[in-house]
Amino acid sequence: MAGHSQFKNIMHRKGAQDKKRAKIFTRLIRELTVAAKAGADPDSNPRLRTAIAAARAANMPKDNIDRVLKKATGGGEETNYEEIRYEGYGPGGVAIIVDALTDNRNRTASEVRAAFSKYGGNLGETNSVGFMFDRIGLISYPKDLGSSEAAFEAAVQSGASDVEATQSGYEFICNTEEFNNVREYLEDEFGPPESAGLSWKPQSTVELSADQASTLLKLLDVLDDNDDVQSTAANFEISDEVLEKLTN
Repeated sequence: MAGHSQFKNIMHRKGAQDKKRAKIFTRLIRELTVAAKAGADPDSNPRLRTAIAAARAANMPKDNIDRVLKKATGGGEETNYEEIRYEGYGPGGVAIIVDALTDNRNRTASEVRAAFSKYGGNLGETNSVGFMFDRIGLISYPKDLGSSEAAFEAAVQSGASDVEATQSGYEFICNTEEFNNVREYLEDEFGPPESAGLSWKPQSTVELSADQASTLLKLLDVLDDNDDVQSTAANFEISDEVLEKLTN
């Protein structure tokens, strides 16, 4: 088990600030809608179980979740979302994966391509960078979960493959097939997580200069602000020295 990592640094993810709450819920609603298409029963639909877990972790009210599922499975007129994954390179040769759910493929492709171009990146073909990442389940808890020993023991008992201490708490990592089992064990042990879902974890990282990091973060911010983008992952690392320059 890892004692400390910069995984939060590598996986560029914004905190759930109040001003981002509506955007977070919009993304969760889209995922619930798409997942429910494969079956309304979470027990026989792993993707739907994962989507519901992510919605609960984000404190989406149960009534909201039920309403989305009812609409998605009711057969009424509704928006049809298409799953698209974009892959490419950003400043400093950083590999980037962008997962999107869109009702207009041309619009989303144009906006994502424009963002990459504006900030010195370029889109590649499918699987052009995907081989540099592993698909994982990621479940986050705050520091008040307990000691590192308690987190380690819970990881072993739950079937997680790793647990990493971060500045804000603990991140439990598992195989995608074990995600729901691990999440359920941890929830029984510690209560609801801060976040829970499937993520991309880079197999190696690229360390960036201050200029490269500044430009890359702008690119990731633009992508994150796009309503069609569900998540982004990138294999970068920012040293403490560079981070200090960026924050001063």
